[in-house]
Amino acid sequence: MSSHRSPIAHSMAAALAASAGALLCLGLLAPSPAAAADAAPGQDKAPHATAAVLDLDGSGRTPVIRGADTAYDTASIVKVDILAALLLKAQDAKRDLTAEERGRAEPMIRRSDNAAANALWREIGGASGLAAANKRLGLTSTTGGTGPRWGLTRTTASDQIRLLRAVFDGGTTANAHSPALDARSQAYIRGLMSHVAPEQSWGVTAVSGSGSPRALKNGWLQRDTSGLWDVNSIGLVTVKGHRHLVAVLSNGSTSMNDGISLVERTARDAVA
Repeated sequence: MSSHRSPIAHSMAAALAASAGALLCLGLLAPSPAAAADAAPGQDKAPHATAAVLDLDGSGRTPVIRGADTAYDTASIVKVDILAALLLKAQDAKRDLTAEERGRAEPMIRRSDNAAANALWREIGGASGLAAANKRLGLTSTTGGTGPRWGLTRTTASDQIRLLRAVFDGGTTANAHSPALDARSQAYIRGLMSHVAPEQSWGVTAVSGSGSPRALKNGWLQRDTSGLWDVNSIGLVTVKGHRHLVAVLSNGSTSMNDGISLVERTARDAVA
């Protein structure tokens, strides 16, 4: 796929940028000065990106990393992790998600609805609840954001592959008495990630051809101190008949469009 943005992508990226700006003004996602000072390498210099790729139809289960596997702020890609934590909580109680939970989970993933994420972040118990779920999902390098700031959760590209494996490749748990996501939970997350809003269909799926099986979740956040952008994308793509889990994390872009271009270029190079 070409690296040039389509007119729809340009216009929708502008709308998404405006939406993010509004959230920053409201203080929902804006980092504190301390958080900004602790940002990942490249935040105050050149744009920086890391990719991790795992070929699900290959022989190994160790992802290939392109770039330094350091921690980045998640922005909205953490919403997949929030939903996984919610589903584990429901599994423990031997119940399905309630209508209210589904009414929040679905817009949270498909439209990246922040109000829904706020509510579900509280329901899972915030950072401590996320940490408990991630221990079961096999994540080792993800730390939840403080207080209500789920968008400032810190993660690595390799940890995002671990999360995607829990959704698309079975996933295991260190505690045999607390199973990871069951088949129904996996299918639920996959279904939502396969039907994101059209204006959010950029990112790692740029590496796959039209009509190929794909699923994704993107995240974007403008820093309040520097004005630079964090832009991330995770998901499953199919290339030449092989399913690949791909995670690209980035920061330091001067605009959201530049961040999208960086993520897509990095994803294509990593899969190639």
